[in-house]
Amino acid sequence: MGKREHYEPGTFSWVDLQTPDPEAAKSFYCDLFGWEAEDMPAGDAATYTMMRLDGDVICGLNELSSEQREQGVPPYWFSYVNVEDADAAAAQARELGGTVHAEAFDVLDAGRMAIIGDPTSATFAVWQPARHIGARRVNDPGCLTWNELHTHNLEVAAEFYRGLFGWELEPMEEDGKVVYLVIKNAGFSNGGITPLSEQEQNVPPYWLAYFTVPSCEDSVERIQGLGGSVMAGPLEIGPAGKIAVARDPQGAVFAVFAGETDD
Repeated sequence: MGKREHYEPGTFSWVDLQTPDPEAAKSFYCDLFGWEAEDMPAGDAATYTMMRLDGDVICGLNELSSEQREQGVPPYWFSYVNVEDADAAAAQARELGGTVHAEAFDVLDAGRMAIIGDPTSATFAVWQPARHIGARRVNDPGCLTWNELHTHNLEVAAEFYRGLFGWELEPMEEDGKVVYLVIKNAGFSNGGITPLSEQEQNVPPYWLAYFTVPSCEDSVERIQGLGGSVMAGPLEIGPAGKIAVARDPQGAVFAVFAGETDD
């Protein structure tokens, strides 16, 4: 099982869903992945929901703020990368051409985080753990397994993330053209970077969260039966397995993967 007690700096460790309807989202994902929802106080009368699988914390869920709704921000899954020092990471991101949307701040006693936009405008968070290290379990069915950047400028994104996290980026080519970069951190594959297609020129860059499932076909059927929609797949990705990209009933995009994973 993919139990975790620690994440090396530069490793994706957490995702949470920002949604306009937490109750409906909890119902959808608990039915889809077998999660259990635990609402927790988050200061100023706010609530943050921890999603658990067999007792292990898997990811989080939070209601979109009124400000985000007024700005027309759609529901989305948000990716976190562990760092040793959130303040230093934010400062370095700015030096590398990124945008710091929220300077480092404490999240109660759980840790410290900053919200950053890369130079291609994809947004993510850096997480300096204290009590909360991130997901206590990954890669198993129902758990986070991959984080993938979809961007309009592969080279600019690659240079930024190499500088910020020290990632090694292993290129995959087709007809002499780089079509994918595999993110490697601390000796392990940690995600990927892929270019948005010509048909997606108006789509803002984003990080896509993948969750492991026993069967892509069964998950696609389940997603549709629960009121979600399937955008792509099931698609074979060579010997690695199959993927599908979907939207939950509120509109947040996520992906499922069926295949071999690391422990």
